[in-house]
Amino acid sequence: MRIGTIDLGERPVMLAPMEDVTDGAFRLMCKRFGADMVYTEFVSSDALVRQVNRTREKLSVNEAERPVAIQIYGREAATMAEAARLCEAERPDVIDLNFGCPVKKVAGKGAGAGLLCNIPQMLDIVREVVKAVRLPVTAKTRLGWDAEHRIIVDLAERLQDCGLAALSIHGRTRAQMYAGEADWRLIGEVKNNPRMYIPIIGNGDIASAQTCAACFERYGVDGVMIGRASIGRPWIFREVKHFLATGEPLPAEPFAWYLNILKQQVLQSVERLDERRGILHIRRHLAATPLFKGIPDFKPMRVALLRAETVGQLFELLDRVQG
Repeated sequence: MRIGTIDLGERPVMLAPMEDVTDGAFRLMCKRFGADMVYTEFVSSDALVRQVNRTREKLSVNEAERPVAIQIYGREAATMAEAARLCEAERPDVIDLNFGCPVKKVAGKGAGAGLLCNIPQMLDIVREVVKAVRLPVTAKTRLGWDAEHRIIVDLAERLQDCGLAALSIHGRTRAQMYAGEADWRLIGEVKNNPRMYIPIIGNGDIASAQTCAACFERYGVDGVMIGRASIGRPWIFREVKHFLATGEPLPAEPFAWYLNILKQQVLQSVERLDERRGILHIRRHLAATPLFKGIPDFKPMRVALLRAETVGQLFELLDRVQG
């Protein structure tokens, strides 16, 4: 699979963009475990054009994480084009457009998945961004706004005609948010449309190596994105890549191996922010990790882990966990 001149090989597996998750440290860790391409957190085009420092910090790209895409969102074509130019100056490999974020503060203001209710504006954004930068421009969207407007098959063609280099599709509507099951059938329909020639990347409910392989086989997608299943489990990319290469599950490591990865994430988060904010940031990973699943009577320990306020307290608790 290729995006512009970027060769991602056969059946690439990518880290999906996630707000408050895919910071630089997490992207590097997922890359270390085999992610073929990584995406930044969402970057507000409005805030970027206004030179908001916290937003500009999201543009920082490490050479070791390449290929990497910076994802931007917004509702105005001129602002998105200017934001794309600012992103290009930071030398990512790809500019990605967020047409899929379902949260109210984004979609409710006409950005992200909100643009599924204003297709002419979405297409205008793509055309203006493609004209504004030399880098490949891709986009990530959903099946449609709701069950009565699952427009992705037609929309994909129109986006392609505006100059997109690749399209990622989350197999849910905006109305579904993250509930229910992702509908990969429609993603496959887009991929198998004979008029489509750009790469199609599928996203939604990929939580195991076996599911990832099945989606490649059944729907013929060019690539797969893993999002929520990587939270607290960056090693999922290692498991998936091994299964795709061999057809066999990767043997499990000792419990302490996985625990050490979580500790590394804690230290990286604290180094990037500070102890208080770093621990607050990493709680999402500690809450989501499947590492503690099935441990008897674990609820009191889980509560204690999520209440720890220092690295010392947190590591003392983690060292008491027996997998």
